[in-house]
Parts: sequence; C-alpha cells; structure tokens
Amino acid sequence: MIKNKEGFTLIETLFVFSIFLMIATITAILLKPQFLNLEKRMFFSQLKSDLLYAQSYAITHQTDVAIQIVPEKKRYYAQAKFAADPIISREYPGIIEIKEGTMPLFFQYGPGGITNKFGTFYVKAGNDQYKITFLIGRGRFYVEKE
Repeated sequence: MIKNKEGFTLIETLFVFSIFLMIATITAILLKPQFLNLEKRMFFSQLKSDLLYAQSYAITHQTDVAIQIVPEKKRYYAQAKFAADPIISREYPGIIEIKEGTMPLFFQYGPGGITNKFGTFYVKAGNDQYKITFLIGRGRFYVEKE
C-alpha cells in the first residue's frame, strides 16, 4: 500500500479549524466591550468638537447659532440664523440616549459665543450616565460621569 504524504488528513484539518474557530469566538467576545467603549468616547469627542465649532462659528460670523438635539431621531443639528442648511447635522449611535435635565435640548450661541440658556442635560451610554453642564457666562461646558 502506497501512502500519500502530500497533504493533511481530514481529522487534522478539522482539528486546526476548530481551534481557529475557538480563538476567533473568544476574540469577538472580548472585543465587544472595547467597541462600545470606543463608540462612547468617539461620540463625546465629536459632540464636544461640534459644540466648540458652533460656538466659534457664532463668534466669527457674528450671528446666532441654534443647537437642537432630537433624541427621537438620534440626531443633533447646529444651524446659523437665516441659513437654509445646517452647519452641523450628525447622527449619533443607538446606544446613546440623551435626556433633558435643567436645560432644554434646544439652545443658542449668541454672536459673543455665549449660550442663551444654562444648566445640564444627561447622556446615557450603555450602563454609564454622563452629565453635560453649560455654565453661566462665556458658554463653557464640561462633561462628567455620574
């Protein structure tokens, strides 16, 4: 009987394939929380950048810029006064929930970069809750985890 030594047997191939599937499954399970964490960080980074851009747009163009957050559509907008198109229109991930607090989800930056309202609104991202606070005065804001 002549043995063919040019390849692997079916059992060897299935064994290697099953090890590969186990490693891939474990990796996918371990990466899911990292993906959600990255998605949260990207959302807050983008939101901060967009709010600062809207504020600087209001200052440089000496106009009012309205910020509107629409939780039902999972979107937020920034629109300059008397402009047809919004300067910012973003959709945010489904794991993010934005709720009104002491501040409504509609406010404006004036020509000096000052907000017309102050207070807080809440952002729930997964199991974590964050508070975004707009201060009285220069339109400054900060995000803190509760």
